[in-house]
Amino acid sequence: MRHLFLSLMGLFICAGAMAADAPAPAPRISLFSTSTDWAAVTGLPWGQYEGNFGPDKKLIGTRGLILFYLDGFPCYGEADSVRIWISPRGHVDGRLRLVCVHAPTKIYFAWRNATKDAVQATTTGILECPVTGDREFTVDLTKCTRGKNWEDFR
Repeated sequence: MRHLFLSLMGLFICAGAMAADAPAPAPRISLFSTSTDWAAVTGLPWGQYEGNFGPDKKLIGTRGLILFYLDGFPCYGEADSVRIWISPRGHVDGRLRLVCVHAPTKIYFAWRNATKDAVQATTTGILECPVTGDREFTVDLTKCTRGKNWEDFR
């Protein structure tokens, strides 16, 4: 019996020494998008906001301007209303409807100069635009700032 007891003790000591040499498990990192429920994360209620555009002939160019709204706090774009085309004469085709937890003060677009019926292709870069207003806000394109082109985002 004594021999069995000593054997078991030796086994436990060896197992403990081997466990001490084993690497610690890597910490688990959980990443998740908060854009799916900012209302729950912030405690603020959702509201719908609609954007209007003040044209800028220099930015629109001779073919027109395609804008794709880029989701960002405090808003995300409604899927059917995030692509806008502005004609060389300033006519807006499409609606910009956003769902936000508060009125935005600045929004971002991916942009490119193209005709109305151009296929969805790679855009040029990012456009940062201050907005004014509340439930109906205005994007004055003359006040937008062209950011980096996509190839410069490295």
